Amino acid sequence: MLKALSRREFLAKSSVMAYPAMMAMGMLRAAPAQGFSWQGSGEGKHVIILGAGLAGMTAAYELQKLGYRCTILEARERAGGRCWSVRNGSKNIELSRPSQTARFDEGLYFNAGPSRIPHHHQLTLQYCRELGVPIEVYNNVNEGAYYFSEGKGPLSNKKIRAREIHNDLRGYMAELLAKSIDQGKISLDMTKEDASKVIEYLRAEGGLDIDKLYKSSARRGYHTPPGSGETAGKINDPHVLSDIIHSGLLDPDFYNVAEYTYELQMTMFQAVGGMDNIAKALEKKVTGSLQLGVEVTSIINTETDVKVNYKTKEGAKSVSGNYCICTLPLPVLSNLEHNFSSDISRAIDFTPYISTGKIGLQFKRRFWEEDENIFGGITHTNNDLTQIFYPSNGYLGKKGILIGFYNFNDKAKKVGALSYTDREKLALEKGSLIHPQYSEEFESSFSVSWHQTQYNLGGWALYNSETRKTLYKALLQPDKQVYFAGEHTTYLNAWMAGAFESARSTVTALHARATEQRIEYPTKN
Repeated sequence: MLKALSRREFLAKSSVMAYPAMMAMGMLRAAPAQGFSWQGSGEGKHVIILGAGLAGMTAAYELQKLGYRCTILEARERAGGRCWSVRNGSKNIELSRPSQTARFDEGLYFNAGPSRIPHHHQLTLQYCRELGVPIEVYNNVNEGAYYFSEGKGPLSNKKIRAREIHNDLRGYMAELLAKSIDQGKISLDMTKEDASKVIEYLRAEGGLDIDKLYKSSARRGYHTPPGSGETAGKINDPHVLSDIIHSGLLDPDFYNVAEYTYELQMTMFQAVGGMDNIAKALEKKVTGSLQLGVEVTSIINTETDVKVNYKTKEGAKSVSGNYCICTLPLPVLSNLEHNFSSDISRAIDFTPYISTGKIGLQFKRRFWEEDENIFGGITHTNNDLTQIFYPSNGYLGKKGILIGFYNFNDKAKKVGALSYTDREKLALEKGSLIHPQYSEEFESSFSVSWHQTQYNLGGWALYNSETRKTLYKALLQPDKQVYFAGEHTTYLNAWMAGAFESARSTVTALHARATEQRIEYPTKN
């Protein structure tokens, strides 16, 4: 006899079907992202799509719904592009280096590319829902993680809980401002009553006493935690403001952090089991159109169609289509033969991409949870590691993988120039200053330098106010039969939402042209 499942048991046992189950029970609203459905058919039209990252596969997915025949050419032996979760057996090829293979325990992984979905990236969430990819909360902000500043200050070379620095600085800044207002040293267009309200707010915000002084509060943690009986708990003394400043903890490495950045504000999400499950779900939708291990060598526009030459293990080949959507990263595209206009060529050749890299470190036990009560979040440093990410999944499990560094720009170039072995050595050496457990618990590593990685040659496009007006705008228009898509054709650089938005926008423009309609893609994401 079958046992009836309770509502709670059903949801717990059906994580893969989380969206359908929750929607059916009225527990989850449909995503408010703009719907995407156009009139007209693309039947009889052939579109060549270069690159099987999220942008390329999404474009093919949406075009096929409209009746177009698509051919996706991908140089790698896997789809997904930067949307890649490194697991046991994963391989990567970097320039002038041998192929690297991950040796992790089955079931463990880290996201080498995108790892977070902002709650306001509605289109990304809509595709997760549409493709049946379950999500879970990603703990991006954790006051229990650390700040670690190498240097010569009184607080340097010590791991300090983020909540201590945050609350001490909030308290000191509130005290300075409250005193200034109270003493009339700040000219404000407000009444005495208004000023009094501002001061009361500052007292509450900074944890100030009745005299508007910051002397510490329970917000920054305890020396002795409260407990049973007479154990009221003892509050830690605050760090001295001058010590914080002289130790580098007031520098950009520490104040330019996640809780203020719009895209990184909680709540954030991740795909259950790895972000590449989003790419895998898309791949299933376009598998009949997808060719892997195909390296494009040239893109040639003619007056009526477009011809793409490529090479495979069997030799050189070519394919022609009515249109082409190129999603290749610009540093890769720059090395290919093409006959694009001068404006497009200039944009391809001169748009810079960020240098960035990550390393995943597998440990025998989750010491950050067991020993230090850190569950998710990020430790910030001013050294070459830049950031250490703690996993937001598998809590209380036996083993786990940390992201041992996530760095950018010059630090990423410096670390990316090292061998795989030396990157691991650096991550362990610097990481051990914060977590001495590294030496006993470490098992294996896998590092990715995106600017060194074949078929990427960079993390994501970098624009400024000037290049947005020139290089960026050139890429928003087709060059004859060739359209361009990818995060580099959006203001959502680095985010999966950029790939999704660009794919939809490009599909709309192509379909309008092919069917002679006046339609425009909504800009809301």
